[in-house]
Amino acid sequence: MIIKPAFLVIMLISILPCYAQENDDFIRVKDLSADFIYDMRYATANNFLKEKVYECADCVLRKEVGEALVKANSYFLKKGYKIKFFDCYRPLDVQKAMWKVLPDGRYVANPNSGSIHNRGGAVDITLTDLQGNELDMGTDFDYFGEKAHFDYSDLPEQIISNRKLLKTGLELFGFQGIRTEWWHYNYSKARQYSLSNFKTNCD
Repeated sequence: MIIKPAFLVIMLISILPCYAQENDDFIRVKDLSADFIYDMRYATANNFLKEKVYECADCVLRKEVGEALVKANSYFLKKGYKIKFFDCYRPLDVQKAMWKVLPDGRYVANPNSGSIHNRGGAVDITLTDLQGNELDMGTDFDYFGEKAHFDYSDLPEQIISNRKLLKTGLELFGFQGIRTEWWHYNYSKARQYSLSNFKTNCD
């Protein structure tokens, strides 16, 4: 039996892992710029799940989202600050695990509709000074309570100012925050992206 080349290509495509096709538009942010800081919490046990759920500590995003963040970081660098990442792209399976632990739509998106994180269009971030010291935002990342809400006002003026600095700078480059988490920002075009569930390959 002679297998024609075209038929062989179709066979190979059909057995490739699904993520090999769906992550073509994603990029590691570190490949775009070396000027960011990282504390990828879900690649450690220091998170509300109390376990490591990412194999790699890379921040992966849709390419245009990453490029917009490079521009935002350049803006902050001129002011003496840097962006620090806590979370970026998140596989849908991890979203399901989060929902089991905290089924509260104010803080965790229902996996039935998915999170913008699952689309590669959301980031959880803060700002640091140029030495890497975090600005005081009033709570830690993934603090699920009113004190983390952007409109919570019973805070020192410096903390309110720090939150506004982050929000104002990101909005200039196409990002929008959410009311309940000062650290979470969605890229304006992100809802048009499809949900993804691939795992990031480690270097």
